[in-house]
Amino acid sequence: MKKHNFSAGPSILPQEVLQKASEAILNFNGLDLSLIEISHRSKEFIAVMDKAQALVKELLELPEGYSVLFLQGGASTEFLMAPYNLLTEGGKAAYLDTGSWSSKAIKEAKLFGDTVVVASSKDKGYNYIPKGYEVPSDADYIHFTSNNTIFGTQLNEFPGGDVLKVVDMSSDIFSRKIDYSQFDVVYAGAQKNMGPAGTTVVIVKDEVLGKSGRQVPSMLDYKTHADKDSMFNTPPVFAIYVSMLTLEWLKSKGGVAAIEKENRAKAALLYNEVDSNPSFVGFAAKEDRSIMNVTFNLTDESLKEKFDALCLESGISALNGHRSVGGYRASIYNAMSIESVQVLVKAMQDLNK
Repeated sequence: MKKHNFSAGPSILPQEVLQKASEAILNFNGLDLSLIEISHRSKEFIAVMDKAQALVKELLELPEGYSVLFLQGGASTEFLMAPYNLLTEGGKAAYLDTGSWSSKAIKEAKLFGDTVVVASSKDKGYNYIPKGYEVPSDADYIHFTSNNTIFGTQLNEFPGGDVLKVVDMSSDIFSRKIDYSQFDVVYAGAQKNMGPAGTTVVIVKDEVLGKSGRQVPSMLDYKTHADKDSMFNTPPVFAIYVSMLTLEWLKSKGGVAAIEKENRAKAALLYNEVDSNPSFVGFAAKEDRSIMNVTFNLTDESLKEKFDALCLESGISALNGHRSVGGYRASIYNAMSIESVQVLVKAMQDLNK
């Protein structure tokens, strides 16, 4: 039976990417050596790193003046690297609180200095995106999360103002066309739309490197990694290679604009069923719904056993909501086909038979 993997992350990857990655584990580029046993400083792997960085710049249409880094530690490490690199001594950091991950970022920032929350949707269980807030003009930066994996909300407009802008795009990078020149730091864990867990892409405007005035430990300093082209220490070679393959796959499909069209079609199909089926109700406010993570609940919890059985029979995997929220969450990242979404819609319809 074909599996339909709705996992929030680590998540679905294109089958052709998995095939090429498995071949490289045994014999990389005809070397009769595995990808994971060659030197990261060999010309073969340097070519992988160069291509991965170039594809990020190309697919996101980055202007000149940005560095692309492949680091370790996940977005959780970026929660502290951002303030370490951008929050000046005696300065102020501003944060938009829209879910679990932004609240964790806020917790880390408070270790470094004055941290203000400009707006929060915690009052309604993070089911909407706050509007009408002001960004303090004296803040060193404003931090926000573009897509909230757990709650299924997504920013359609980004904070304004003249302060530096830092965005966690872990669960929607490469999924929709965005003007990246408005951001100063972008970071994203690979394990949603880009590759396997193990690397984090960080896009940083060169002019903000080394500007905090702090003495930053080498491994936590963006400038260290930019100066060494992500080779300051041994990089996560396999995760970077698979990310490169995934970005090649995305380019072959027509890039971000083409995949956005597919993503919006998948989301529209699924949200239409959530809204029209009396057995389900959406969690996120309609105007703030994510096109990556569709969250919904049963209107009658006594139907849970039947629906779960229908999903199992259909080969649907990893549909349960996050443990902190419950309900259901369909993560429909770039590699998810519309056919898999159709299978889920059918299971939802069959619940009423």
